[in-house]
Amino acid sequence: MTAAIRLDSVTRRFDSGVEALSEVSFEVPAGQFAAVLGPSGCGKTTLLRMIAGLDPSSGGTVALGTDAALAQTSYVFQDPTLMPWATLYDNVSLPLRIQDLPRAEARRRIEPALESIGLGRFADAYPGELSGGMRMRASIARALVTHPRVLLMDEPFAALDEITRARLNDDLLALWQVQGFTTVFVTHSVFEAVYLSQRVLVMSARPGRIIADLAIDLPYPRPPDLRLTPAYAGLCRAVSAALESGYDDRPTDR
Repeated sequence: MTAAIRLDSVTRRFDSGVEALSEVSFEVPAGQFAAVLGPSGCGKTTLLRMIAGLDPSSGGTVALGTDAALAQTSYVFQDPTLMPWATLYDNVSLPLRIQDLPRAEARRRIEPALESIGLGRFADAYPGELSGGMRMRASIARALVTHPRVLLMDEPFAALDEITRARLNDDLLALWQVQGFTTVFVTHSVFEAVYLSQRVLVMSARPGRIIADLAIDLPYPRPPDLRLTPAYAGLCRAVSAALESGYDDRPTDR
């Protein structure tokens, strides 16, 4: 299967001398949903930003599948980062305006994107009129309106209550199954990582390294009661054990 994302011995050292990442190597096949877990401060966000081309590497290589793939990459931040003075429609249309897409074509994309995430009735609402979950839905719609080949998500549901988070997990999976974009999803939640992904990459404490690469062999679609099954519980235990080992897995010379 063609790799959509490839990292080869990637390191990241900041000007202060802090080493955030060390010798990170992995590939994500096209269309795969991969989750990234690790201790706080291990470099998960730095890793995601480097894949997006927002941060440089200090060594190694980061590559997307084709030269055009980087232009077809969308990034969902931890905070929805919506413009408070603009309607939902205008917020979602922002990347299309940056691309100078004709207005008629933009409308043909924006309206289905809002509908797909359950916000079709709220196109004229402002962010201050929406709940936290609805604002995050808008952020996802804004990311998807460009029809990305790669979707990068940095703990997008971390600040939400459990019920809203679970519903957005299901919405995200439904969109991924229909549209087939390659996804790298950073989270602190073992349960979320196992429920969503086909694969979990576990990172060590800083400097971050990949210490486990675990396949999540659960079929799609994934109904909510999957979380009550022995298979799901067993995978959560395996991922938790790998994550726990990452807190102590530091190179001895650091």
